[in-house]
Amino acid sequence: MIPFKDIELKDKELITSYTLNSPRRNCDLSFSNLCSWRFLYNTQFAILDGFLLLKFWANDELIYMMPVGDGDLKKILNTLIEDANQEDEPLCLLGLSEEACSELEELMPGKFQFTTDRDYADYLYLRTDLATLSGKKFQSKRNHVNKFKRTYNYEYTAITPDRIQECIDLEAEWCKANDCDQHEGTGNERRALLYALHNFDELGLTGGILHVDGKIAAFTFGMPINQETFGVHVEKANTQIDGAYAMINYEFSNHLPEQYIYVNREEDLGIEGLRKAKLSYQPTIVLAKYMATLK
Repeated sequence: MIPFKDIELKDKELITSYTLNSPRRNCDLSFSNLCSWRFLYNTQFAILDGFLLLKFWANDELIYMMPVGDGDLKKILNTLIEDANQEDEPLCLLGLSEEACSELEELMPGKFQFTTDRDYADYLYLRTDLATLSGKKFQSKRNHVNKFKRTYNYEYTAITPDRIQECIDLEAEWCKANDCDQHEGTGNERRALLYALHNFDELGLTGGILHVDGKIAAFTFGMPINQETFGVHVEKANTQIDGAYAMINYEFSNHLPEQYIYVNREEDLGIEGLRKAKLSYQPTIVLAKYMATLK
């Protein structure tokens, strides 16, 4: 079997040496996501013949990510098939782009069945769109931001170690207001979020806080997925402060380095309100992610 091992914080440099130099832009490859959600998916990794391999379990099903790296992909795929066989499971690959599906079909014609689920597509935006909100299509967003500027005495600052507790306190308030401990999905999200906040620097996260009259009103954080795509993992705001979500999004986008062409704001999970909100920011790409299952 492939010598997979559990992902740990100390593996960040090794894993990101593959992901940051990959053209793939899906949020599943963010080291923070891999590490923060390992409690749920038992995520493991291995380095083999120039590829980063990722293996996890979702709803008791064995899943592998499409290998990341350069080399003999067909040889690696055959090795993954063997590894899955030893687990008494068919090989199932997740996180494939349309291009990766074509590559897989070319290497192993007719061997895989491809499926996709719109609920798990990633939303990618141009950083310049989010930072400027220019043009007619963003008029309502500009109105929210301008109203916020007129209405509130606010300040935007970066998340630093001394401000982590503020974020935890706001998250607790948000969770109480949304009964998140009563729902498995939001409960799991809370566990991942708190892990990320408690290990903020070790994970390599970057974030921002919005204060209104000296009190935290919103926070957000994420990390690079590759050299041109920044992934935003979390955005929380006090919903009693009108426009707080729009403002934290706007400020954070303005403070991202210019090297990032795209901002990946992850999936909507089929939640109607979330889908409407994500579409309202006019994504440049709705990135379909395919699953390939060995027939």
